[in-house]
Amino acid sequence: MKRIIAIATAAIVAGAAVTASAQETHRPCSAATIAGDYAFRISGELFTPAGVVNRDGIALTHFDGDHRLSQEDYVLANGVPTPGPKDADGFNSRETGTYTVNEDCTGEAEIDFPTPPEGTSGAVIKFFFIISDDGRQLNTIVTSITPPNSSRAVPANIHSDAVRVQNPL
Repeated sequence: MKRIIAIATAAIVAGAAVTASAQETHRPCSAATIAGDYAFRISGELFTPAGVVNRDGIALTHFDGDHRLSQEDYVLANGVPTPGPKDADGFNSRETGTYTVNEDCTGEAEIDFPTPPEGTSGAVIKFFFIISDDGRQLNTIVTSITPPNSSRAVPANIHSDAVRVQNPL
């Protein structure tokens, strides 16, 4: 009987330790959780009145820890680089935006692209994201894209996965 009580007690203690450990590892998230640079791999499609436009690209996004972001990217639309201001390396640049992070490590963001030379407004991308691995990874899904010079969003099926960039000291 003593042996059964000892085994039962050990099982209860082990279960409590696992539960406590699980509770300790879930830390609430905030905008500061993702402060830093993330390398994104982007893939999907836009559904425009002219037809489907396949998107494939990469991006480097900086989250400032205080709800603002900046980004540079290199994206192909049906195999052709997307237009926009380029930096010296050929990446689209001057993309800025805002983001919010919820305590449950979900969030949303908006990226505003520069207005084209002969335009009235730049493109706007809105997306949701999930933070994982203590802020080392982001997974996103685009909810809408408003093309340049338009006020009407087009449907999108675009997702991206990102990892935090470890900058050398």
